Amino acid sequence: MVLYGELFAFAGMVILISASGVMSPGPLFTANISYGLKQGAKAGIKMAYGHTIVELPLIILLGVGILSLESFPQYRIVIAVLGALGLFAFAGIQIRTIFNQKQKSILDLKHGAFLAGILFSGLNPFFLIWWFTIGLKLISDSLALWSFAGIGILFAFHIWMDFVWLGAIAFLASKSKNLLTNRNYRILIIGLSGILVYFGITFLMEGFQPQSTISI
Repeated sequence: MVLYGELFAFAGMVILISASGVMSPGPLFTANISYGLKQGAKAGIKMAYGHTIVELPLIILLGVGILSLESFPQYRIVIAVLGALGLFAFAGIQIRTIFNQKQKSILDLKHGAFLAGILFSGLNPFFLIWWFTIGLKLISDSLALWSFAGIGILFAFHIWMDFVWLGAIAFLASKSKNLLTNRNYRILIIGLSGILVYFGITFLMEGFQPQSTISI
């Protein structure tokens, strides 16, 4: 039985942490702008579908792996530490990236947006590191709350953001190149990086408690 208090608390945590990853600059973000300049929001939606094909199996495999660790009592501490370190690292990477003026914004459009979504997800080391550190903690929490059904709940709270963000950015790219590099975007990413640091500290505190609970 899903308790609404736990559900809303978990949803809030997933959405805030996922926003920091979804909105961060990177290969997928840059490719999305490039396709969006010519194809609009439709390109972003196609790229999100490609991203989903990589992300869903990865989450399921990680969930199965975590379930196999139930006999190792300290595994939640390890996951909490990895998640916290991942959050701190990504906060620093995000802030550093948005102030890097040497990024290329136009890519070779040989492949369709759907295939690009697959390639720039599956071959992106930062995407994989995110799920093996920060995402692993979210998966562990979802399994602790709702067993394997928690994987579906986590995915539902996370994946819609990819579609909304990639579609919106592709649409804005088709309207104006300058809207995506203004001061407000930098402020947004800095704010999201601060959220990452907050949850990193929370992960560490929860990981070393006798019984971890999810709080916001």
